[in-house]
Amino acid sequence: LNHLRRNAENEMTMDEKIVSNIWNLLRNAIMEILNQNNSGLSFEELYRNAYTMVLHKHGERLYAGLKETVSEHLERKVRQAVLDNLSNNFLASLNNAWREHTTAMVMIRDILMYMDRAYVLQNNLEPVYNLGLILFRDKVVRCEVIQDCLREMLLDMVARERRGELIDRGAIKQACNMLVQLGINSTRVYVDDFEEHFLRQSREFYCIESHHFLEENSASVYIRKVEQRINEETERARHYLDPRTEEEIVKVVQDELIKKHMRTIVDMENSGVVHMLKNNKTEDLACLYKLFYRVPNGLSTITECISKHLREEGKALVLDKQEEGADPINYIQCQLDLKDKYNHFLTHSFDSDRYFKQAINSDFEYFINLNAKSPEYLSLFIDDKLKKGVKGLSENEIEQVLDKSMVIFRFLTEKDMFERYYKQHLAKRLLLSKSASDDSEKSMISKLKSECGCQFTSKLEGMFKDMSLSNMVMDDFRAHLQSKTITQGHNPLGSIDFSVRVLTTGYWPTQSHNPQCTVPLPARQAYDVFRRFYLAKHSGRTLTLQPSLGSADLKATFYAPKDDGVVKKEHVLTVSTHQMCLLYLFNNKDSFTYQEILTETDIPEREVLRALQSLALGKLSQRILTKSPKTREITPTDLFTVNDAFSSKLFRVKVLTVAMKGECEPERKETREKVEDDRKHEIEACIVRIMKSRKSLRHNLLVTEVTTQLRSRFLPHPNTIKIRIENLIDRDYLARDPNDRQLYSYLA
Repeated sequence: LNHLRRNAENEMTMDEKIVSNIWNLLRNAIMEILNQNNSGLSFEELYRNAYTMVLHKHGERLYAGLKETVSEHLERKVRQAVLDNLSNNFLASLNNAWREHTTAMVMIRDILMYMDRAYVLQNNLEPVYNLGLILFRDKVVRCEVIQDCLREMLLDMVARERRGELIDRGAIKQACNMLVQLGINSTRVYVDDFEEHFLRQSREFYCIESHHFLEENSASVYIRKVEQRINEETERARHYLDPRTEEEIVKVVQDELIKKHMRTIVDMENSGVVHMLKNNKTEDLACLYKLFYRVPNGLSTITECISKHLREEGKALVLDKQEEGADPINYIQCQLDLKDKYNHFLTHSFDSDRYFKQAINSDFEYFINLNAKSPEYLSLFIDDKLKKGVKGLSENEIEQVLDKSMVIFRFLTEKDMFERYYKQHLAKRLLLSKSASDDSEKSMISKLKSECGCQFTSKLEGMFKDMSLSNMVMDDFRAHLQSKTITQGHNPLGSIDFSVRVLTTGYWPTQSHNPQCTVPLPARQAYDVFRRFYLAKHSGRTLTLQPSLGSADLKATFYAPKDDGVVKKEHVLTVSTHQMCLLYLFNNKDSFTYQEILTETDIPEREVLRALQSLALGKLSQRILTKSPKTREITPTDLFTVNDAFSSKLFRVKVLTVAMKGECEPERKETREKVEDDRKHEIEACIVRIMKSRKSLRHNLLVTEVTTQLRSRFLPHPNTIKIRIENLIDRDYLARDPNDRQLYSYLA
């Protein structure tokens, strides 16, 4: 036993010597590699020696020896070399030391690969290469003097580049990459040693610069400079900083140059958002939008400013055109021009942003509905575009105008008011044959139908249907006249050419005045012939003459005085039915006072005034009558006589009726009263529909539901809804719960 023990001790002693020799060999090789003198080394032999040490359980000694050797090299040689170059080529010296160290550590890692795979892994230690990085970080980069110098130099180089100086970007990139790699699996070293200080310095720099920029530049120049700075920082981060720094530095620039000064920029006098809008600065607005899009509440800040200006601009436009006598065509055209202007901004400056679109539409809806005449004016505008005689507009251009008109229509809250006026104007176009194109008319109705549903346009479509049926009725009537002429030997109408439009009462606008007037006997007799014919075919129906939208051709003879006698001149006058009734009086008497004309014709006073203004005060080429005294105003005692001196180059003279730019105030009031009456029925019908479906409902919910359903036609006031509910309760359609007055139930 003693002999065996002595032999084991001798073997262990020998192993220690061998290990010491192997380690000394490896240590010398590691030192040579660290000193860049590795050309004479056998890496295969070194790998076997390291393998042997780890295999014989000496991995701890090998790992500790490696750490000690690398640390000693970094402290004595590398760190001192970098410190010696603090004032001269510091960054180049540090980058070179880092490059040599990483190259050496790759070679050392290859030699000690088995230790990495066995000992290091089993003991949860840092791999060889990572150990080298950690030692370089702690012994060199985190040396207080080197750490401070590196940070200050990097920050100084960035600051110089911001001032426009040229710097060695490659050196900064290498240094930043080194800091990132020294964090191993994180960017902690890069963030702690550089990024935090870089962002803090940048924030201070841009805080000062923002105030200088704002003091020295207009808003347009300022946003261009901000855009340039963001692009510079983005390019800088991508070129030589860590990729994650891009987002952080751009956020700093945005905060300091945009976020903190948003209100100052948009409200800047003579250069802010209002100035850009007034002067059509599309590109500047686009740049502003792109910048403000980056920061929280940026878009809302621009939108508030635009909305405030647009509402003021629109309100001024509406109030300026609201006075009596304002031109409806110009009023709507100004609205369309304003909408086109802001649509251009929306498309070319704000990238068709939905947020901006909603704000602009809301503003237009606000100020257009400030004018209660907007529905009437829009209808007159469309009427003007669809009438015959509109020169310079092709069908495609008319279609574009109609599409734009529909945009204004969508903003109207009183669409039912528009419907009433549109029906009146459409009736005049159809009955007086003033419609330029049936296709355009039907296209407009189709647009209204798509927007508001078939209920909105059912009466308008019925009007077209009546026109077609009237043509068929007149064909039958003419065939009837031919038959009578053959059997009786003469035409029942005599020499009169007579045409009638048979209209369905529910489709066409009702007249606000008594439709009766004293029609001349020949016309009355012709009408009676048609009436008997029609009622014979359609028993049970009632025909009522509506003279307000009729027309007539009158054969007129004028006796112009001459020195040697009288010259006889004949013309055919195309006039309205009211003008015909008025002119026919002068077959019986040479002159009439205004009061006598009113009495004899039984025509409403407003229509008589319109007729006389056209006949006696219109164009010189159309003055069929003369007025005494010759003033612009018509009084009850004014005397009217036939103008025998009337002269025209044309045989057929069309006497134009004085055009009315919308209704006068009494008529407008009467129209609104009729609309209000219709609304009562619509509100009641809506309430009954809802209650029939729900059976019981609370007051507030019912009001909300009614408002939602009727919004497409008009916006009912809650008090009006409440009154209609009370009315329905009185008529036993609804009942109020005895225990809860806010709860209604439907009575079947």
